[in-house]
Amino acid sequence: MPHGIVGSHMATDPILCYYLGIGVHCIDRLILRRQHNVGNSVQSSNALERLETTQDIPDIESTPKTKDAPPPDTPYSVLSERQKICLMIFASFAGVISPLSSSIYFPALTSLADAMHVSTTRINLTVTMYLIFQGIAPSFTGAFSDTHGRRPAYLICFVLYLGANIGLALQNNYTALMILRCLQACGSSGTIALGSAVVADVSTRAERGKYIGYASLGVTLGPALGPVIGGLIDHFLGWRWIFWFLVIVSAVFLVLIALAFPETCRAVVGNGSIPAARWNRPLLHILEPTITAPTTATSTPMQPKNKHPLNPFLSARLAADKENALILIYGALLYAGIAAVLTTLSTELTTRYHFNAIQVGLCYLPMGVGSLTSRWTVGLLLDRAFRRAAHRSNLPIIKNQQQDIAAFDIERARLIVTIPLVYAAAVGFVAYGWVLRYRVSLAGPMITLFVGSHLLTGAFTAVNTLMVDVNRRSPATAVAANNLFRCLLGAGATAIAAPLIGRIGIGWTATLMAALWVVASPCIWMVYFWGFKWRRDLLGKEVQQG
Repeated sequence: MPHGIVGSHMATDPILCYYLGIGVHCIDRLILRRQHNVGNSVQSSNALERLETTQDIPDIESTPKTKDAPPPDTPYSVLSERQKICLMIFASFAGVISPLSSSIYFPALTSLADAMHVSTTRINLTVTMYLIFQGIAPSFTGAFSDTHGRRPAYLICFVLYLGANIGLALQNNYTALMILRCLQACGSSGTIALGSAVVADVSTRAERGKYIGYASLGVTLGPALGPVIGGLIDHFLGWRWIFWFLVIVSAVFLVLIALAFPETCRAVVGNGSIPAARWNRPLLHILEPTITAPTTATSTPMQPKNKHPLNPFLSARLAADKENALILIYGALLYAGIAAVLTTLSTELTTRYHFNAIQVGLCYLPMGVGSLTSRWTVGLLLDRAFRRAAHRSNLPIIKNQQQDIAAFDIERARLIVTIPLVYAAAVGFVAYGWVLRYRVSLAGPMITLFVGSHLLTGAFTAVNTLMVDVNRRSPATAVAANNLFRCLLGAGATAIAAPLIGRIGIGWTATLMAALWVVASPCIWMVYFWGFKWRRDLLGKEVQQG
């Protein structure tokens, strides 16, 4: 029976009961009959259609053989717009922690080498180890949060991060410094994956563009602000206060999570109408019931997904799918360019413009502002492109209702914005390299940094959004996979950028990086043309396998 007929039948039963004066016994029989009809309608519906409903899809390993679809008017999230915005603001600032912890460390490398009585080369190894663990740890964090919830994952991350920073602030031993930096990376790196997962929990695809940009803000804003903060603290207070500053920041976040951050994971609370376990509720609301959606004849609370076993290697398995692999590889290449600029800008400005540490740190601000403004421009473009494509495909967009993309080419809807940004960012990257090469007025590098970071961050955000869209059964795991690829390629870019600039110059290095983006762009063109077909084929195989 079509969903519209089921909804109509359910809506008219109370009227029939009213006019016929049926007793309680008859009402029970009508309810049983209605449930039987709904079950038959679900079993007779198309198999692919059952995979995409307003209810979040379970993971492949736990897909139930039969599952009743939620009523058509069940909201995707019971949270209000204001509550969603508050969650996004928190996720955004929490996501700054990981890249901030990496870049705030750079201005103090010389001071640390002197304090630990080791060479700068050995201190640089702590940066390399941080990047390695920053790439690996989110695979465990993401898998844990997709199964047990975002809130406990956040709490574990910040407790570990807080302890590591206290140890770093008190440290005088190089070996202990190395170990604690690895623990610091494990605690901080999960926040970016968790932020994007929170976005997927509470926002539909039609509004995801404006939200996910804020949640992934830390990827670029943190590295831009870190050197400024680190340079100022190291210059006036000493390197230990860099870690005491991070202790204060992490303590504030830990208190906020414990007091007010609600559980959003759809495997735990569904659309927010299912109460979380008592231990998993904010302390300020521990004595209050979870907000529940109003239940009527046509609106019932959405049930949470079936939990599946913790699998920290699921993020690596995502790369086995060709669509995911192409998205991950190209997103990592874009981030490699960001990492190369961040790690070499300080040296280039010091060498060519003879700036001190504070002046160099301030020159990172245009890059941070460019990244920030892309959230408003690119986020709105992504949402507008989605609505336009949905209108052409006759896909209804209802506020707070998830869109069924089983028969919708979301790859084209997202990449129609991404592809022009990639080529424009390549031009901006080349311009940045050559204005530095010829030592033009400082305004030249600053303007190209702003424009280039605006375009590059926009493209990177769009790729991240698509990755979450096509893997919404486990969004934190999808972002963890993205984090793994970008950190590994970012570590490689930071390792070769300085030697390459020394050999061929900043101008040709920037040109080479931009050329790599252009040469590798067939990756996203293939997803643009064939990604939808690949995704439908994969869904069909999953149905056949039960």
